[in-house]
Amino acid sequence: MIEIIDLHKSFGPKKVLDGVNLVIPTGTTMCIIGKSGCGKSVLIKHIVGLLEPDKGDIIADGKSILNMDKKELFEFRRKIGFVFQGSALFDSYNVFENIVLGLYEHGTKDMKVLESEAIRVLQAVAMLPEENGAELKREWEILKNKKPSDLSGGMRKRVGVARALVGHPEYIIYDEPTTGLDPVTSQQIDELIADLTKKIKVTSIVITHDLFSVWQVADTVSMLNEGRVQFTGTPEDFNQSKDPVVLEFLERYKN
Repeated sequence: MIEIIDLHKSFGPKKVLDGVNLVIPTGTTMCIIGKSGCGKSVLIKHIVGLLEPDKGDIIADGKSILNMDKKELFEFRRKIGFVFQGSALFDSYNVFENIVLGLYEHGTKDMKVLESEAIRVLQAVAMLPEENGAELKREWEILKNKKPSDLSGGMRKRVGVARALVGHPEYIIYDEPTTGLDPVTSQQIDELIADLTKKIKVTSIVITHDLFSVWQVADTVSMLNEGRVQFTGTPEDFNQSKDPVVLEFLERYKN
């Protein structure tokens, strides 16, 4: 579980987070939404320990992130998979190299181990058949050497998700996972996120502007507004809320 307690953060005179309180239960998917500049990205940077708050705390696995030493923070970060908005694949690397880069840099040099892990995560995102055999070997030999430029937007996103699954993370953070994708591909990515949460029992945090994604994947919705939590509840409760700020957000989205 991740618990965010009275989190405050300012950059100069600009207050970005103004007392955020959230609980993200283990094994659930929380969608964090809100207007641009409301503090979503800053909040995520605090969760992974890239920023320190001016006030407040973040408790992860029963420990304060702020009180972790470098080794503890490093170990905590290894429990987190991150899916970037633009997939953030390296253009000069092929699919295999993109997926296992983190493992390789952290000391895993055995090619059989690297290949086995790459196949496992690509199977998890439905880019390779699940059954071992001739078909798996054939498709793997084709896929592993492809460069990001050889893939569609949806396929690049799946490779980005596969990379985030390397090492069996306990948490996955998705930053605008459907931005720039067509409606059909967006729905496929939403279904993938929902399926992974159930299949591997991971805790997911999804930053999104896409309410269709919220309806598809969220167990809980949290809306930030002016640095504070304006609403937290189920997607059904969010859709039926009478809160003026929520109503304005929903109305603008419909328009």
